[in-house]
Amino acid sequence: MTGDSTCQARAVRLGPRSLTALVLVSAVGVAALARPFLSPPTAQASAHAQGAPWFFTCLLLLLVAVVGATISESGLGPKAVAMLGVLAATGAALRPLGAGTAGIEPMFFLMVLSGRVLGPGFGFVLGAVTMFASALLTGGVGPWMPFQMLSMGWFTMGAGLLPGPDRLRGRGELLLLAGYGFLAAFAYGLVMNLQGWPYLTPGSSPLAPDPHAGPLANLVRFAAYHLATSLGWDLGRAIVTVVLAVALGPAILKALRRATRRAAFESPVTFGAPPG
Repeated sequence: MTGDSTCQARAVRLGPRSLTALVLVSAVGVAALARPFLSPPTAQASAHAQGAPWFFTCLLLLLVAVVGATISESGLGPKAVAMLGVLAATGAALRPLGAGTAGIEPMFFLMVLSGRVLGPGFGFVLGAVTMFASALLTGGVGPWMPFQMLSMGWFTMGAGLLPGPDRLRGRGELLLLAGYGFLAAFAYGLVMNLQGWPYLTPGSSPLAPDPHAGPLANLVRFAAYHLATSLGWDLGRAIVTVVLAVALGPAILKALRRATRRAAFESPVTFGAPPG
């Protein structure tokens, strides 16, 4: 048997069906987020709220497709599915520890490390499921929840797409993950502001969507809104993600890779000849 020191845990690879499902769910999300800039924002708040349940239903169906495709193409067994549940529960439990306090959200560093080890497809599912469980745990269920699920799925998937998953280790890998976590924490805040900004009633704020302005003018308004409302919060999230990733990363990455080996990710079951 090969020991932990020589056996490398491989991330779950994206197959054709997994990739197709991820492209579809991402396209739906991008279309929903870009709608305020591509259509007249008249009655945008009510239209945004009315469209959220449909988007939520579509997202859940596509998430089921991602899970099914990932399991069928990667050969994930019960242990791997159980690992998904444990990581999602842990992330959901971490989120309330700092919620509402200057962007201190410790769940993000765990998603970065998990996405790195598990790969983009499984990472996307983990991020979305974790945010869903967190919303149920904290009572944060609303029209914003599907966008949170999608954003966290992208966040975790991005860590799985970073280069060198099978070769890069040690300090170089930690710096890569910390840098990604820092930038992605700001990207997450940007996406969440994209879903919240259309709820501003035209005329209620100089930064609200303007029904008579074009896409470029509204983009400038959104940029000002984003900088004014969430820069400090996003910075706190980014710093906490970097600190925890650097401090706890070596131990957690080692534990995750050991767990993936024991869960037999992408390892076909073989039967040897019975002893003579």
